[in-house]
Amino acid sequence: MVSKVEDVKSDKKDTKKKSLFTKHEISMLGIRSNLVQASFSYERMHAPGWTWAQLPFWEKIYKDDKQGLKDVMTDNMEFINSSPPLYPILMGLLLTMEEDHVDRTTIKGLKNALFGPMAGIGDAIFWFTIMPITGGIAASIAKNGNVLGPLLFFAVYVFLFWSRIPLAHLGYNLGTRAIDVIEDNSKIISHVASILGLTVIGGLIASYVKMSLVIKVGTGSGAISLQKQLLDKIFPNLLPFAFVFFLYWLLRKKVSPIWLIVLTFVLAILMSAIGWM
Repeated sequence: MVSKVEDVKSDKKDTKKKSLFTKHEISMLGIRSNLVQASFSYERMHAPGWTWAQLPFWEKIYKDDKQGLKDVMTDNMEFINSSPPLYPILMGLLLTMEEDHVDRTTIKGLKNALFGPMAGIGDAIFWFTIMPITGGIAASIAKNGNVLGPLLFFAVYVFLFWSRIPLAHLGYNLGTRAIDVIEDNSKIISHVASILGLTVIGGLIASYVKMSLVIKVGTGSGAISLQKQLLDKIFPNLLPFAFVFFLYWLLRKKVSPIWLIVLTFVLAILMSAIGWM
């Protein structure tokens, strides 16, 4: 797999050619990539939407070659799963290779090799950083009845929708040089973004997960609140912290998120009924 990537780099480095596609068409590639998950199955994951997004471009490349079009569609209907927000970069890169009629095996191998790094970067940036931060800010605004909260969250989604256009141009213009960018930066970008995202999620746990014991130890005027005078003095927000990590432990044990939601409801009702919370 590594040798295939190196071959592509050496064959394509610093080559200039006249583009088969206009800037408008590349922009449409970015827009169409937004619908990759509109056609989704556990057998092929993103493959149907991935293929649909690029089909008009393949038809233009292989307009007189029905077998070539058949081969590229067949290859891209195999199982595909990575980070959809960064798909335009990969689509643009692979489109340049299709234009140059690079060996089918090389394109397929390169595509599969880049899915992992792209997933690491995309998930860390979008789902572990941008969306938790945006969700936290929007929820803080919305909980007071301010309509700006949901509007802010929607605005971020609109921004992400249109951001795929410059990403498609980036991948197409960089061509195989994008391989170096992805390989050199995937680990550090995903690591830094993951740290930031986890920090924000940790803050959200303390801010939005509310649990407080009403149990008192002792009798009469000498009774001590177990929550305020003991737990909060030792470790503020200890209960939310412990409960979240308990749920995380259950997730690691392959417990379904649906059952975790049911468990949360049952515990909340039970603890309230017996007067502990």
